[in-house]
Amino acid sequence: MNTVIVPVDFSETSLNAARYAAQLLTGHYGVNMILYHSYSKSSEGEKATADLETFKETLLKDHIVKMEVLAHEESDFVDGLEKAARHRRADLVIMGITGKSALAQVFFGSNTLKMAERKVCPVLIVPQDAVFKPLKNVMLTSDFKNTVETTPSAPIKDFLDVFNPQLHVVNVDKDHYISLTEDYEKEKQELKQMFAGYKPEFYFMRLYDVDEAINLFAESRDIDLIIAIQKNHSFIGKLLSGSRTKTLSYHSKMPILVMHE
Repeated sequence: MNTVIVPVDFSETSLNAARYAAQLLTGHYGVNMILYHSYSKSSEGEKATADLETFKETLLKDHIVKMEVLAHEESDFVDGLEKAARHRRADLVIMGITGKSALAQVFFGSNTLKMAERKVCPVLIVPQDAVFKPLKNVMLTSDFKNTVETTPSAPIKDFLDVFNPQLHVVNVDKDHYISLTEDYEKEKQELKQMFAGYKPEFYFMRLYDVDEAINLFAESRDIDLIIAIQKNHSFIGKLLSGSRTKTLSYHSKMPILVMHE
């Protein structure tokens, strides 16, 4: 991982995401963190750059990170962010969100979803109430269907190599019985081989409420971040079916790394 872009619009949500990013990247001296801001009028450019520089200096007082600022005039936020990410060959974009849980935002058409759909790079979503915790335990959700074709192993491995957490691979399915089917066992072995160097632990949960299952697992294993693979009709999409988003949902404060198959 070499380049991480953090969009900043100076809302408290975006500033919190930037603070989270600075803490996450502290000590990773080979990574360049770019504070990015887009503005709509050319007259705003000088002030935007100055404000970014001021915020950068504030962050650098408490965090040892290689950091720079980038302000561009753009008519569309996502278009501008995509251009910046492609031009700078970003490995990761870290974005803040407001309101509903991070999982809900991913699938309800926010700018974060729009950015993820561009397939430029993984997007790490930081909820507005997220507090930084060192990444010791990471959950990878999987529907255990065509895992070789749909699991973006390279960027996942890149992320694991940087932060070195314990990897927990989780599947929730209301149809699981006492033992796994032959197909599930085959997919498990494929994932086990795929991430052999990371000693993954596998968990299969038979629950009807997928959201509840994720909450229970996250709490029981002290999960610090969820990796969600975005695809049509995916397992992760089940997390938002119905009206299960809970006021005190555990993952409402948990960062979610969205990757595209």
